[in-house]
Amino acid sequence: MSSSSGVNHTVQPCIYGNFVSSYTERKSRFMKWFGKLFKSGADRGVSGRQRPQYIGEENMVWRAPARSLDDRSRAARDREELDRAIALSLGEDLKRPPGYQWQTDYDEDLRALQDSIGSSSYPPPSYAPTGYYPRGYRVCAGCKCNIGYGNYLGCMGTFYHPQCFRCHLCGFPITEHEFSLSGKDAYHKSCFKEMTHPKCEVCHQFIPTNGAGLIEYRCHPFWSQKYCPSHEYDNTARCCSCERLESWNARYISLGDGRSLCLECMESAIMDTGDCQPLYHAIRDYYEGMNMKLDQQIPMLLVERQALNEAIVGEKNGFHHMPETRGLCLSEEQTVTSILRRPKVGGYRLVGMRTQPQKLTRRCEVTAILVLYGLPRLLTGAILAHELMHGWLRLKGYRNLNPEVEEGICQVLSYMWLETEVMPGLKHMPSTSSSSSSSSSSSHKKGRKSEVENKLGEFFMHQIANDASPAYGGGFRAANAAVIKYGLRATLEHIHLTGSFPV
Repeated sequence: MSSSSGVNHTVQPCIYGNFVSSYTERKSRFMKWFGKLFKSGADRGVSGRQRPQYIGEENMVWRAPARSLDDRSRAARDREELDRAIALSLGEDLKRPPGYQWQTDYDEDLRALQDSIGSSSYPPPSYAPTGYYPRGYRVCAGCKCNIGYGNYLGCMGTFYHPQCFRCHLCGFPITEHEFSLSGKDAYHKSCFKEMTHPKCEVCHQFIPTNGAGLIEYRCHPFWSQKYCPSHEYDNTARCCSCERLESWNARYISLGDGRSLCLECMESAIMDTGDCQPLYHAIRDYYEGMNMKLDQQIPMLLVERQALNEAIVGEKNGFHHMPETRGLCLSEEQTVTSILRRPKVGGYRLVGMRTQPQKLTRRCEVTAILVLYGLPRLLTGAILAHELMHGWLRLKGYRNLNPEVEEGICQVLSYMWLETEVMPGLKHMPSTSSSSSSSSSSSHKKGRKSEVENKLGEFFMHQIANDASPAYGGGFRAANAAVIKYGLRATLEHIHLTGSFPV
């Protein structure tokens, strides 16, 4: 383009800034490098590329300034080319996935070049998508050091070195294009799922979603054991004592009669009649301490499941807890097979059990008390306390009680005994009792119970209090409310006279 005066030149409207006399010298140092990256406006005209569009409906004709027009117009074109280069660099940055914006040394050089030729009077480019931060302003939110030159990542208004953008759970750098945010903490997607998605406590896999896309699982009301619904139907073993399902990384003990026992319940399980005798006498002492002494010596036998079911069939009277009865107060003469010698654990089953048939003759209203073998000590004791109350009622002349009343008051005595075992500091004695607690429970004889056994005792109390059956559950809640309000002795007297609970 000629610069002689008196000749009209077609140019783009531009704003001229005041340049210092050293501009030409400064430009010559970088234009050679800059020309390797971008062609000048003249080169594009030669190569046939489209020239920039003019502003306005028609071309504007300007008279060339009297001085240095050639230099100033070239400076404007250089400025335009530099801005275009920066725009291309930023455009590449915007093509990256959301949340990732990388900055390179190349971008730093372009910005330095722009600062070297531009005047502070130039407005910032309108196409810049984000604000510009000086180098010293960018501090890594991970290591708190100046980022300086090189790649960096911008996320949620903060900057990181690539190696400093780490998962809040595992601590390893996040290199994937997608990640999870919880508050201000970033996570690998797999780590976030590990942290928030529930896992089955039986198969130890992530609980699958149902047909509606929702996470559906079962949860035990006391133990809070979460598991896939399918394990209720796939023959997964369930402990006959604590009701927990068998985990795939822990085996239960098979009792040989369709029941399984977890290892925690197995620790205190009572396996034969001889082992159960000290516990039985301790509970009789508990009744005596409540001024409810049993005058008759009632035989007690530990039996197998089949023997207990056969005894139930032979018993004319009585109401039984379905689907599983674990104790029986027998009033008829029968021959019952009891466990004489405890079995041993062989692998994951019991072996070497020795049984003996025993003929039970009726000497009073109660022939014997039968309890299912292989249950933890506290559950066995709760069953004994329940069945002994049946015996006490029959020996004291309580006749023809409806199931809600008889089973309800028996459950109250079972619950009260468990309370003294689980919370020995609580002297749970009825207000009408004239004697102090003289219960010599087996927990005092054997020493302090473990935390595991105490937790089992709390579970057995929970079972009694939340039983859904009308006789055992509803009866317990009605009987317990009467005992709390009037005391045990007054409640028993009212039952004897009216056959119902006082209200």
